[in-house]
Amino acid sequence: MKKHVRVAAALLFDNGKVFATKRGNSPYPYVAHKYEFPGGKIEEGERGEDAVKRELKEELDMDVTVGGLYASETFEYPDFIITLFVYECTMQSDFVLKEHEGYAWFSPADLKEEDWAPADADILAGIKRLFGGIDE
Repeated sequence: MKKHVRVAAALLFDNGKVFATKRGNSPYPYVAHKYEFPGGKIEEGERGEDAVKRELKEELDMDVTVGGLYASETFEYPDFIITLFVYECTMQSDFVLKEHEGYAWFSPADLKEEDWAPADADILAGIKRLFGGIDE
């Protein structure tokens, strides 16, 4: 049976653009060097809202205000299953990359699924639909 991990991540907007962090090397090639919503694993007994706040502080030295749950998605990778909870967040401080190889601010129209970790990519269509970027 595959391991099932629960992850809390942040949907951060500024000036109409979405913030994404880019993973570095990984033992899982399907997520290596891909963009993702910043965040991390939810610890046993931890609320998703608390996890996203803790993870952004640990990985980016970023303070955020956590709003509502934007989306959740369960995705099966070859080696594990992930349930991703994406919370609408507001940046309250600047950030420093500690664990990622890069970051970017994307306009909704520039979100390309092939550039993102597959579990995160499933959420992009909804962002494009709500915030622009899908050609009619």
